[in-house]
Amino acid sequence: MAGRLDGKVALISGGAGGCGLAATELFAREGAAVGIVDLPHSQGAAVAARLREEGMKVAFAPADVSDELQVKQAVDAISGELGPITVLFNHAGTIIIRPFLETSVEDWDRLMAINVRSMFLMTRAVLPHMIKAGGGSIVCTSSISAVAATPMEVLYDTTKGACHMFARAIAVEFRDRNIRCNAVCPGFIKTPHGQKEVEELTRYGVDVSDAAIAAQQGRMCRPDEVAKAALYLASDDASFVSGTHLFVDNCFTAM
Repeated sequence: MAGRLDGKVALISGGAGGCGLAATELFAREGAAVGIVDLPHSQGAAVAARLREEGMKVAFAPADVSDELQVKQAVDAISGELGPITVLFNHAGTIIIRPFLETSVEDWDRLMAINVRSMFLMTRAVLPHMIKAGGGSIVCTSSISAVAATPMEVLYDTTKGACHMFARAIAVEFRDRNIRCNAVCPGFIKTPHGQKEVEELTRYGVDVSDAAIAAQQGRMCRPDEVAKAALYLASDDASFVSGTHLFVDNCFTAM
């Protein structure tokens, strides 16, 4: 059977770990040639080598995705090896958990750079490839935190609100060039990133116990569940879906 991404070249930022890794593996198994862009000290090279040994077409380009020159070099390297990029999964991101009055301008700048500036840089670098290819699909990782605020996460919530509107605005501007853009919005995820969030919120007295998570979303979300949602948005199955926010939160934001 044909894969859902056969013939597509997909670039995944933050594709070496967590939900990004789950997406790298899933997209490759669904027929895409996958380019991983992640930090130089990440597992990106090892992941790419492992998947190539399994018969998949995967390349790795190291980059700090908040750095303009490094993004350009990474996109050039991936497209040079795999071909014009037609799927972009803007997944790279991080979190800072701290009482608002204890946050610094440096905290603000760092989180905006990693979570928001990176999407701007990656999308701006990849769009010419999609336009030349006649179309494409962009998926941005937002969060329930774009619409459901959590104490100690003012900076993070703000960056995810920006991601929400970035995806919608790109969709509107590039609709007539056959380019779709959507956001996938997970709840609490069972990854090292998600576990760190739970541990730090607990330290500040926010109730994210197993019982609280169960009441909010039933259980922790698995990385593959986020990857499957991103796959749907990236694939032609979502050919008339653009400018939307797909929540992967088992009713968290519906309650």
